[in-house]
Amino acid sequence: MAKHELAKRASKWMEGTGPQSDIVLTSRIRLARNLKSIPFPHLLNDEGQKEVIDKVVQAVNTTTVTGTFGKMDMLLLEYLSPLEKQILVEKHLISPAFAEKKKGGVALNADETVSIMVNEEDHLRVQLLMPAFQLEETWKAADILDDALEQTVDYAFHEERGYLTACPTNLGTGLRASVMVHLPALVLTKQAKKILGSLPQLGLAVRGFYGEGSEAQGNLYQISNQITLGLTEEEIINNITLVVQQLIDQERSARNRLKEELYHQIDDKVNRAYGILANARIISSEEALKLLSDLRLGIDLGMIKDVDPQILNEMISFIQPGLLQGSQGKTMNAGERDLTRAKVIRTKLAQQRR
Repeated sequence: MAKHELAKRASKWMEGTGPQSDIVLTSRIRLARNLKSIPFPHLLNDEGQKEVIDKVVQAVNTTTVTGTFGKMDMLLLEYLSPLEKQILVEKHLISPAFAEKKKGGVALNADETVSIMVNEEDHLRVQLLMPAFQLEETWKAADILDDALEQTVDYAFHEERGYLTACPTNLGTGLRASVMVHLPALVLTKQAKKILGSLPQLGLAVRGFYGEGSEAQGNLYQISNQITLGLTEEEIINNITLVVQQLIDQERSARNRLKEELYHQIDDKVNRAYGILANARIISSEEALKLLSDLRLGIDLGMIKDVDPQILNEMISFIQPGLLQGSQGKTMNAGERDLTRAKVIRTKLAQQRR
């Protein structure tokens, strides 16, 4: 994959199709792995980091990997511009912390369902990212990839502690499973704070759009496990699946309540959002996300017709500063981005009305 394609192509998760896709945008599995007898990344010199990258390149190019997941391209951070790194963050292919590093690499397959960060906090951060509520299927794919990689590289593993990781919180399975959910009705009915606030008691973390350290925008939340040690991978997946299914049921109930009890107020709210998005000449990413969330709610409640419900999935990333500049092929200041963002959204909605 050429670097210039990063901003041009949509990731598979942006398709927005699959089980419960009106509420769950993505399912993600991330595995923390380290190579046996090699120090953790923060202890490696340049030569040691290159050795790890070379081993991973060899592993991802085996037919065992490519036969299932396709060709993998390794992008080295030292050859990426700050804008290109930002685009990778906005597409959820690397972490914001990794984007700050000067050394390391990320291996990507063609549809960007697979991304492997190399020399982030651990030697490998293997990620599978799929659309909608497909956590079990995503885990199965990640497990297959993990086994395929292990045929070439030796992982650091302890019989009692499990996979050895740079941070003790990832010991054991090294597994972080997460789903991104859209919960506008729970927010509007003022139930979200209480419900989401109870999840840490169940061993789950609630984070914003870009994961750890980020704020929730556009009524989008990431729900993930906090515990990796003492549970099997299947138990972790089952726990999250049960809790997220309850969240889905509560969001659906709240949506039905809004439609039955506050129909005219919600109808006005979502059509105002549509009107602003379809006509605004200047718009910030924060305002756009809020209005796109309202628009998607209106589509899901049947109040807005002739607009593809997947518009939220695609636009939440492509209106972000990095992707916006990358897709236009030029750098822009904040004012220019706000002008361009509004034009991109207007054009997208106009195309859907034809």
